[in-house]
Amino acid sequence: MPFLEKLDVLEEGILKYNAALLNILLKDRTTEKNIIWATSDYSYLGERFAPTDQILPSVITGRHSKVIQPRSAKALEKQILRTREKAEVFTPSWICNAQNNLIDDEWFGHSGSFNTELSNSWTVNPKKISFPKDKRRDWKNYVDARRLEIACGEAPYLVSRYDTVTAEIIDLPSRIGLLDRKLRVVNENASDEKEWLKWAFRAFESIYGFEYQGDNLLIARENLLYTFIDNLRYVLKRDPTINELQKIATIISWNLWQMDGTTYRPPLYALQRQGYQASIFDSYEETEMKILCLESTPCKIKDWRTKEIVQYYSLIKGYK
Repeated sequence: MPFLEKLDVLEEGILKYNAALLNILLKDRTTEKNIIWATSDYSYLGERFAPTDQILPSVITGRHSKVIQPRSAKALEKQILRTREKAEVFTPSWICNAQNNLIDDEWFGHSGSFNTELSNSWTVNPKKISFPKDKRRDWKNYVDARRLEIACGEAPYLVSRYDTVTAEIIDLPSRIGLLDRKLRVVNENASDEKEWLKWAFRAFESIYGFEYQGDNLLIARENLLYTFIDNLRYVLKRDPTINELQKIATIISWNLWQMDGTTYRPPLYALQRQGYQASIFDSYEETEMKILCLESTPCKIKDWRTKEIVQYYSLIKGYK
């Protein structure tokens, strides 16, 4: 399994190992097509790289195998441009940890369950995580508790394989993402392989995130896939099977989806319908485009407990 041997993610390796796996990671469950670029950053590469073009395996492998890079690997000029034009700002892991701790402090009823915060860092609680005596707050309830990262970028609040700002690799026991914490709980409590797999899958089913730009979304999905691989190897001392990888990739492709957070629809729908291929920053009538966007199908997500497909906007309180 050569593509599993390194922490860096290369689509070329995923494709060569199992083409179906990469296709799943590129799937848009709302449009039933692939996710789109939704950025003009790659337009200089020519055809098939316009904002409304789908991201296909053929355009991110082969001679374009390294075209998609994490933010930390992008040139500083490109980082500044994306911050200015798209408000793209990635959060250091120590801040993600502090904010995730606030969620867990509320859930557990005390602080320091997973780690102790330091200045720009943290120390891990080495002891097995203890749970309240309340039967509604046992380890299984914690794993099932739903969590959402909005405008998730590379999903640093969900998984922390590396610091998205410094690119520093974070060892598995020290990771601080919301999913990382759930998997730690599964690792500590599952009694055998069958139970571990059941609750590891449920952990992935309980976390969600949406992102506008296709490159970020693909990286986020890959980070979740690799997080599954890292934990399975850590606990079960083996590589995942193809079936296991495809199952977890399917969950990821539903739970991390591409969406314009102002319309609750897929990005650039109006431009896609008009066959628009130029820069998304070209002038157009914003009001007209907004109306066209609202005519598109709202983004769909899956409730894994009920097996129902729901429209995300229906979950927003007060939205009509």
